[in-house]
Amino acid sequence: MPRVSQDQLDARRHEILSAARACFARFGYEGATVRRLEEATGMSRGAIFHHFRDKESLFLAVAEDDAATMVETVTRNGLVQVMRDLLARAGNSEGDTAGWLGTQLEVSHRLRTDPAFAKRWAQRSAAIADATRERLQRQHDAGVLRKDVPVEVLTQFLELAYDGLVLHLATGRPPGELLHVLDVVEEAVRRH
Repeated sequence: MPRVSQDQLDARRHEILSAARACFARFGYEGATVRRLEEATGMSRGAIFHHFRDKESLFLAVAEDDAATMVETVTRNGLVQVMRDLLARAGNSEGDTAGWLGTQLEVSHRLRTDPAFAKRWAQRSAAIADATRERLQRQHDAGVLRKDVPVEVLTQFLELAYDGLVLHLATGRPPGELLHVLDVVEEAVRRH
């Protein structure tokens, strides 16, 4: 039997995550049954759960994957860039925005209804907040941000803007002038 390379395993894992993201977004966590996950991925349950211990681990991996991408973008370019990227994907019909938004909403739902999940997720959530705060502190120290508002308040302001954008797009409302709104958000935190 031929050995499977790490690249092949990683590619398979990525395929599963991508298909599972769409399945969770469409049906929610509870509705994304193993049968639906099999249909979405085109793989057997054995193949899926070879890579992930169970459905909860698969969902958490999808959410962690999204969170890791966010942390990378925030660290490099800030939370407003995450929002700009989200809007760009929303305007691109071939993008995975619906799946990404659905995952975000499902994480929010599970945080409210599942204490065990909330405990597991706290570390991931903190990583995004920490990356945002650290970037803002660097920008503040460089004199780019306004000095009359504490970095913690600016962090919460940007997080609220992000949450509002996710909710706006997730409810199916059109992006409209949201790029200009993001310009206003960005300008609100900059030094004048």
